[in-house]
Amino acid sequence: MIEMSLDEIAHVVGGTAHGEALVRGGAFIDTRTPEDGGLFVAVTGQRVDGHDLARAAGDAGAVAVLGTRPTELPTVVVADVTTALGLLARHVVDRLPDVVVLAMTGSQGKTGTKDYLAHVLSEDAPTVATRGNFNNELGVPLTVLRATSETRYLVVEMGARGIGHIAELCAIAPPRVAAVLNVGSAHIGEFGSREAIALAKGEIIEALPADGTAVLNADDDLVAAMAPRTHAQVMTFGSASERSAQHPVPDVAVSEVTTDELGRQSFELAHRGSGATVHLATIGAYQWRNAAAAAAMALAAGLDLDTVADSLGDAVPASRWRMELGERPDGLAVLNDAYNANPESMTAALETLAGIGARSGRRTVAVLGQMLELGDGAAEAHRGVGAYAAEAGIDVLVAVGDEAAAIAEGFTAVGRGGVSIATAGRDEAADWLRHNVSAADVVLVKASRGAALELIADDLLTGSGKEGSTT
Repeated sequence: MIEMSLDEIAHVVGGTAHGEALVRGGAFIDTRTPEDGGLFVAVTGQRVDGHDLARAAGDAGAVAVLGTRPTELPTVVVADVTTALGLLARHVVDRLPDVVVLAMTGSQGKTGTKDYLAHVLSEDAPTVATRGNFNNELGVPLTVLRATSETRYLVVEMGARGIGHIAELCAIAPPRVAAVLNVGSAHIGEFGSREAIALAKGEIIEALPADGTAVLNADDDLVAAMAPRTHAQVMTFGSASERSAQHPVPDVAVSEVTTDELGRQSFELAHRGSGATVHLATIGAYQWRNAAAAAAMALAAGLDLDTVADSLGDAVPASRWRMELGERPDGLAVLNDAYNANPESMTAALETLAGIGARSGRRTVAVLGQMLELGDGAAEAHRGVGAYAAEAGIDVLVAVGDEAAAIAEGFTAVGRGGVSIATAGRDEAADWLRHNVSAADVVLVKASRGAALELIADDLLTGSGKEGSTT
């Protein structure tokens, strides 16, 4: 964060300074991830009151606290911590006139796209980007407050739980380049329809200035239709194939996508009559789309095509548990994609798994858990994922927990002959896997964050590796 005294912070947020301090580091809300010389934000939750952790935050490196009451450290006292944090972040953005804010939203692919973009931009100039999925009313300002006077690019992931949320985030970090990656069914239980999700996601391009750039997915009809919602320049990205007068070739177009044995993609990237070849090091059937979105945003920020293509090829996943490939000493391959899940990302991961199996000759095992926030259509969505797995030719499906039982039902109903295993929870699933997978297999582990299936992936990779049955 730019250096600020406690009195300055109090003035910006409309609070009262208790004590004196000079804040040089960023802001943080978790004492396990401190910022040296930073500002501890005392959030009061259902189980933990951040004010009670002030001393621990000080021991971890904080020099001051933002809270609703005085603490053992110098404190700025405000009526509402979240509002004050947003005001402080906006003040920092305004104090950094040369910083370019690049914001993105979408039902899936945000983190992958963000990681690609941050890597590309960081090779050009100092870049700060969202960590993990810190994309809400706390995460966005915390990201902004990591920026310093040296920062050139600020890459911000934005999520929404309702209409107006993204508009509020854009008021904290006004973007100059903003992208809508897609409109899927994630959070449909909260919004009610994909059209309502599109209404919320489109707020990000409505926040752009006239000299900004809106980056839109040409292959998603609900996203492409957002173009009239902005006064900024529009740049589209997507596949170069199957275009028409109604669906012209995107401004940043991908063609000739190929995939190697482990699911790493190569493709041709074209923009304004120029072309470049991209070889990705990351794994996934739709990585080309995340990379194309990142390329379009980087081009909008002023980078050239060759630089962008070369940088994309160097990128490795910066966020954990997202198509993270691990290999056990005996050769068992594990794809840990346990960070989050919705129907679209589930099918993309299953497509990747099936492709690896087809190219390598390995048996494919999908370990799938519950997808959250799907509302009344949750059971149908889970059955649909199971059916897709069967149609894709997955050999073994392990459903983890009662909430995921419908995945196994959908898999079995297709009648393709694969093996379906329904387990009561992580422990039972892990035990089955220990005795039934071997070096000849590739295992995908995926569910919504609440299922914590990364524990199963870790168990598989650290186990001794039994010869397992062929089931």
